Amino acid sequence: MRQQIVAGNWKMNNDLSQTESLITDLKNAKKTSKAEVMVAPTFTNLYKAFEALTGTDIEVIAQNMHFAENGAYTGEISASMLKSVGVKTVILGHSERREYFNETDESLAKKVDAALANDMRIIFCFGEILADRKSGNHESVVESQIKKALFHLEASAFKSIVLAYEPVWAIGTGETASPEQAQDMHAFIRKTLADKYGSDVANRVSILYGGSCKPNNAKEIFSKPDVDGGLIGGAALNADDFFAIVNAF
Repeated sequence: MRQQIVAGNWKMNNDLSQTESLITDLKNAKKTSKAEVMVAPTFTNLYKAFEALTGTDIEVIAQNMHFAENGAYTGEISASMLKSVGVKTVILGHSERREYFNETDESLAKKVDAALANDMRIIFCFGEILADRKSGNHESVVESQIKKALFHLEASAFKSIVLAYEPVWAIGTGETASPEQAQDMHAFIRKTLADKYGSDVANRVSILYGGSCKPNNAKEIFSKPDVDGGLIGGAALNADDFFAIVNAF
């Protein structure tokens, strides 16, 4: 059975005091599902979060990393730096990184390689914008993003990769992705993997939904056969909302 995962991406939110307060609330929350739970604070609060959540079943993960091990890359963080503070999982390719920081499929392939070389687990993000969805190109766009960044890998690498589909067109646009649309795309993603690596690999990879998942729609979305969890944004900043999503399984 594929692992169910709910990962909270805190983005550029929460200073140290706010991080400590949210972690306290998370530790006091009641978990009733078997889903794996992750949270991704800002870089400055990763170690404090790791210390505070040690001994719990909440994993602290990173929002990004650079492909180089070290060097003249001002402001960047390497995989080994993340591991040195206890972080073993990293989000790569988030739609905001692609849009605002010009990350490409080619640069993301290098980041993927660097993370795997450092024995890290990856949550790899991808998805289409509204123009792609309305023009009917959404499947070809997603397929291209996956192939360019991941299909140079051996099948064994997918033991360390979680996929996260982000319908960018349904995030903050007023448009809404239905659970059926989420399932259709997740099934297409799994078929794309199966065509390259075989059904055994494809059926083992967890695919998360990253399109404005909230307490009031999580249960229906998570009930779809190819949706294995969620990459959660705004709702992850409130412990009650976040665990309502975790417990939606």
